Amino acid sequence: MTAPVLEKPSPAAAPVPVPHPASTGDGGSGRTVGRVRFLQAAWAVSLLAALTLGFVGYLFTLSHVQQKHFQSTAYKSYRDQLGKATAPTGRAADGAPVALLDIPAIGLHRSVVVEGTTGRDLMRGPGHRRDTALPGQTGVAVLFGRGATFGAPFGRLTELRVGDRIQATTGQGTFTYTVNVYGDQDHPIADPARNRLVLVTGDSDWIPGSTVMIGARLDGDPVANPGGRPATVPYDKALAADKGALAALQLWTLGLLGAVVAAVVLARHWHRSAAYLSLAPVVGALLWAVYENAAALLPNLY
Repeated sequence: MTAPVLEKPSPAAAPVPVPHPASTGDGGSGRTVGRVRFLQAAWAVSLLAALTLGFVGYLFTLSHVQQKHFQSTAYKSYRDQLGKATAPTGRAADGAPVALLDIPAIGLHRSVVVEGTTGRDLMRGPGHRRDTALPGQTGVAVLFGRGATFGAPFGRLTELRVGDRIQATTGQGTFTYTVNVYGDQDHPIADPARNRLVLVTGDSDWIPGSTVMIGARLDGDPVANPGGRPATVPYDKALAADKGALAALQLWTLGLLGAVVAAVVLARHWHRSAAYLSLAPVVGALLWAVYENAAALLPNLY
């Protein structure tokens, strides 16, 4: 019996493998490009979120530390000026200490008042509006203070009640005021008393849209006002933004970007951890400067 002969299948009958879409040139490259773009967008959004959260953290945490450090240094300096009778009583340099403020009812003690009410001035503490009298002098003295950031010295201003006492110390002595009237941006304080003090802050812990004013009358006789004070500038007004900080913000931002690029380049030619550690303080200092100038663009009573 003869064995059956098996025929060899022809090559045409062999199954042809079907390429997977991912292995084709067009589909694979398209998916790769899409994935890269998605990762880039996600990285950019994450970086923006981190910077935003960092700015919020700076406003409500680090700014208080910054203001407290200035207050501590300024208090020692101003106390020395009071002891030597050299504290300014007339025109003063922008940002210079001009008074000490105590408001026991809201827990404010020995707060250093600086000259000027721009956003940058009020980062240091309460600010004296430069076109008004100093506390204790003949006339109306106006003080601005932040309500939420940089120590929030006037954050509890709305808790003051008629009859509460306010004490101010300048190079001309210590003076006491008694709270007697309230006001706001829509209803300014109307008080016929010639010698008084007006405290001003924002109406909200977030971005304020109006102002809160507390008026107090001087107890006792005033001292002489030497006059010669400059007129206000636009940035001295309530809720004004310090637009002069915009140019500085741009320069500091460029410096920050340059430091980040330098860190990346250095990491490719050196030990990565060593490169990042060596430039971390530089990046941190530049980031702080960026946040500080960005904060100056917010309303000055914030």
